[in-house]
Amino acid sequence: MMNKEIYLFRGTPGESYADFTNWMKNTAQSVAETRDVDQVRLVWTAEAPPSWSIIPFRKQKAATLSVVKEDEHPVAFLLSQSGFAGAYRVAEALPVKYEKSWPDGEPTAGPCLLTLFNRKKGLDTAAFLNRWHNSHTPLSLKIHPLWNYNRNVVEHPLTKMSEPWEGIVEEQTRTDADLLNPFRFFGGPARILKNMLAVYRDTNAFLDYKGIETYFAREIVIMS
Repeated sequence: MMNKEIYLFRGTPGESYADFTNWMKNTAQSVAETRDVDQVRLVWTAEAPPSWSIIPFRKQKAATLSVVKEDEHPVAFLLSQSGFAGAYRVAEALPVKYEKSWPDGEPTAGPCLLTLFNRKKGLDTAAFLNRWHNSHTPLSLKIHPLWNYNRNVVEHPLTKMSEPWEGIVEEQTRTDADLLNPFRFFGGPARILKNMLAVYRDTNAFLDYKGIETYFAREIVIMS
């Protein structure tokens, strides 16, 4: 049985995006080369977010390193890396998936909206997952021009040091403009206000809205 794990990392204060990128790429490559794994994929903040955006991107550096393997134990050396913030066993779903036609090691076209979140207080697990999977996911696919939607439910943390997150989502568009232009991301000029309100109401109904973290990121598949 294959297990998917996500390792969360955060950049250090004063670290450049170039240094963060090199560190995360080297770390991901080390996992692929030295461990018995089947898939390795990196999503990381490769550059500063736009100075203005309708999406409230965090300015800090962050990365998610996804590993698929048979072994149930976490990748031990990752837990002691600088910037380590969490390791999680997750249940993955791909409501929409790109057809990968490029070699491993080459960056995926387009940006990635990386989002970390927890449920709204008072909402039980069943209601949280039902709202997320059966309301928010189809709404996102209807409104946003996504060509890949990687949805991860955190089943449990792999270490006591892990930050407490319940959901990790990576949404990708084909071009930067598809994500950063609000008219394109929210369905066009005629529907933007209606769609923005619908997304806000839906998100606020099941997530801890003030605790959501969103990052402007890139993706690279190290081993597919």
